[in-house]
Parts: sequence; C-alpha cells; structure tokens
Amino acid sequence: MTTKANATDDSFHVFDTTLRDGAQREGINLTVADKLTIARHLDTFGVGYIEGGWPGANPRDTEFFARAQQEITFENAQLVAFGATRRAGGSAAEDPQVKALLSSGAPVITLVAKAHDRHVELALRTTLEENLEMVRDTVSHLREQGRRVFVDCEHFFDGYRANAAYAKSVVRTAYEAGAEVVILCDTNGGMLPAQVQAVVSTVVADTGARLGIHAQDDTGCAVANTLAAVDAGATHVQCTANGYGERVGNANLFPVVAALELKYGMRVLPEGALAEMTRISHAIAEVVNLTPSTHQPYVGVSAFAHKAGLHASAIKVDPDLYQHIAPERVGNTMRMLVSDMAGRASIELKGKELGVDLGDDRALVGRVVERVKERELQGYTYEAADASFELLLRGEVEGRARRYFRTESWRAIVEDRPDGTHANEATVKLWAKGERIVATAEGNGPVNALDRALRVALERIYPQLAKLELVDYKVRILEGRTGTESTTRVLITTGDGTGDWATVGVAENVIAASWQALEDAYTYGLLRAGVEPTE
Repeated sequence: MTTKANATDDSFHVFDTTLRDGAQREGINLTVADKLTIARHLDTFGVGYIEGGWPGANPRDTEFFARAQQEITFENAQLVAFGATRRAGGSAAEDPQVKALLSSGAPVITLVAKAHDRHVELALRTTLEENLEMVRDTVSHLREQGRRVFVDCEHFFDGYRANAAYAKSVVRTAYEAGAEVVILCDTNGGMLPAQVQAVVSTVVADTGARLGIHAQDDTGCAVANTLAAVDAGATHVQCTANGYGERVGNANLFPVVAALELKYGMRVLPEGALAEMTRISHAIAEVVNLTPSTHQPYVGVSAFAHKAGLHASAIKVDPDLYQHIAPERVGNTMRMLVSDMAGRASIELKGKELGVDLGDDRALVGRVVERVKERELQGYTYEAADASFELLLRGEVEGRARRYFRTESWRAIVEDRPDGTHANEATVKLWAKGERIVATAEGNGPVNALDRALRVALERIYPQLAKLELVDYKVRILEGRTGTESTTRVLITTGDGTGDWATVGVAENVIAASWQALEDAYTYGLLRAGVEPTE
C-alpha cells in the first residue's frame, strides 16, 4: 500500500467510513474484494481518509489491510484502521488489540473512546479516571510508534448532556496526548442541528481541540448536523457513501461534500472530482448490491427530474429557474418526466433529451400531449418508462409505429401438477421480415416463459437480441375494480450490458400487461442497436 501526495491540504478532512460503519447496514455483507473495489472508488473520488475496518477484531478486515498494502496505490486518500483504546488495567504497549492496529500498516488509526460517564462505568466497568488513562496511554503509544491518531468520542452528545465536564475532559485528554482530531459522535443519532452547533461551539472554545463530527441519521438530520458542526468550527467530517450505516444510516458523503464545495465554496476534493460524484455513488451501490436511491440529493436519477408543465415551461426559458445547481456539476443530468401533467414544453424538452426532432411542429406536440394524457388515464405511466414514451413519440413523428415484428398471437399455460410443482409454457406466433415464426419455451413463470419464447422466435433474425437481459420486473394493481378484476400495470427494465431502459404495459391481467412491456422492450432494444425496422 502506497499513498501519493494528497490533492487537498490538511486543514479540512473528508473522512469516509463506508467500509466500517457503512458496512453495518442491514443487507450489506462485503467481501474483501468488495472492500478493495469500494476503496478504489473512494480514492478516485478524492476523499482524504478511508476507514477500512477493525483489524484484529475481524478476520476479513485483517485480510483487507494486508491485501491493500499489496494491491492499492492511493492517489488521494490515506487508509485508516479503526480500534479501541487499551483494556482497563493494562498497558497500550502490551495490548493485543493495539498491536493489531499497528500490524495493519495503516498510517492513520482511529480510536474509539467512551465519552459518556455511564458507558464508562456500565460498559467498560471501570472508573472515570481509568478511562481517561486508557485514552492517554493508547494515543501516546501510537504516536510514539509514528502513527497519526484520531479519536472518536462515542456517545459524546448524550454524554455531554449527562455530564458535560467529563465529556470535555475526554476530548482534552485525547488532544493533549497527541490526537490530531477528536471527533464528537452522535452515536444514537438523536441530535438536531441547533443543538449540535451549540455544543460544538462550546467544546471548541473550552478545550482548544481540533474537532470532527460523526452523525447518525436517526432524526433524518445527519447531513444537516454535520454542516451545523462545520459552522461551529469542526474541520473533520465523517460520512459514508450513499448514507449507508447501522439502523437508518450515517451522514451521506455526497450531499455533505457537494454542500461544502457548492454552497460553502470550500475546496475539499481534487479539481474536477465533484463531476464524478453521481458515477461513484452508483458504482458503490452496485458493489454493495443495493439499488441506488432514485431520490437521493444531487446523485439520484430524480434529483433533477421535472414533471409539472409549469416547471417545464420555465426550464425551457432558463433551466436555473427550477434547479439549485446545474446537474452537470455533480455528474448528473436534467430529466423531463412525461405524465398527465405534461404540457407542450415538457414534450418539447423530452424530445430534445431523447434526440427526437419535433421541428417546432405545434400540431405534432399537441397530439403527443393528448396521447400521453389519454393513455395515462388508462393506467400507463411514462415518467417511469422512457423507452415506451420514446417509441410513442417516434411513432407520432414518423406517422406509424416502429415495428420489427408483428404478433399474430401468444399464449401462456401454467400446469399445476399432483406433486405440487408447476410447469410454465408459452407459445408465440409472429411475423418478422416476411417470415411466420412459431416458437415455444418453458420458464420459471408464465412471463419468463413468454420472454424466452419471444427470444427463441426472434434471435435468429435479430442476433442483437442475444445481449438483452431482463433486469427488473414490477407489477402494480391500479385503482378501479377490486381484486382479480383490477387493471394491472407492469414495468419492465431491460439491459444490454451498456445501459438499461424501462417499458410499460397495462391490461386487465398481468400476463397481457407483461406482453405489452416485453414487446416494447425488444422493439426499443433493436432501435437502440441501430437496426432498421422492416414491418
């Protein structure tokens, strides 16, 4: 493991703890390879510090540090090992856990220390004075070994409320022993911004220590609390990518750094790194196998999406009228959502976004607006199905629907067998390039069987379809008649290895709605591949 010169100075720290605290989120289970990949992404983004885990306490984290030394050359970040102060009654020099921290090879070590008097007495089962000595001894020893040391004061804000004098004495002891930064942790996540700002201001004044902030999001205020701490004098922020973390999560790295750079005017990332933010956010989401939040500030696909016709009209004149920043600054893009709220401006802007020339044809735009509103009354939704909308739009522009095949009929059969198993079989009959094709396939459900039968029928004629893969499938029962008589809407997301697209189908049964969405998915896939229609 090597580290090149940091791209930003040391006066302000962006500290990421995705690999430790973020990994505590329910549903995240990172392999060592996952952690190495995420570390590379975070280093590319330009954070100053990456907390890799707790070596010695967790075998996977121990392996991560060993492999990181061999496999990663950090361009911007320094790797940080996390651990606790020495045990009560011992010495830091002989403590096996402290030795494991040194053996990790990490140039920076973060120690967690108790700052709440009741936690000292009930969890550590020691005296308040011994806890201070544990902090002093461990920090001093690590400094003597040439390591930079940060100290996390766990439960600091709750401890401050219970016994302010003692909480501040932990901060003062750590700083005087050689800790570069002492981090005030809202471990239970119960603080509000005004409270954080008041406490941090007081602790800065009373201790003279350099302070950081670690905020959990249990009140939904972790980002706001982090920025409030900065306002009060904190110069070190601890965050996780996409806000991952225990319970409801931690302060989200991306809104925090975007606010610091774009709202505070601070340089906390290398030049140009902010424009990579959306890509990095989504890449990390892929590694942890969680769908990126569509409504996440700055980086969500809906962060700069506009639906109302009034907004679209204004944006057509000047996008800044309804956007707080240009989305390109964080690597995102503006999107126009087409719905029953759509007006002419929405359709014109959406056409431009999709690369469809409407030629200032007011009559054409008017037809599209009416068509969208009519179909949305039937249950279609185009704001979530751009591919289906583009096919509709191109059909109006070109005067006919774009077709690569024509369906004669289809059927799906589900057989319930005596042994409790089911057989799903589908048959499709269609025409493509003047040829009548009949294909049958089995699947793990009727929709999967239809998808396979359609693929069997068309792949020989359109080999481009071999790349297509069904990525997501959603079903919603719409308002109206109840129970099994309800109208059903199906949204299908399909990918070809380079991108995804969504299509929609609506019918009185789920299989028919699925077939509509599948037809659009295959049609759009061929359009995307540059195939000219023949039907």
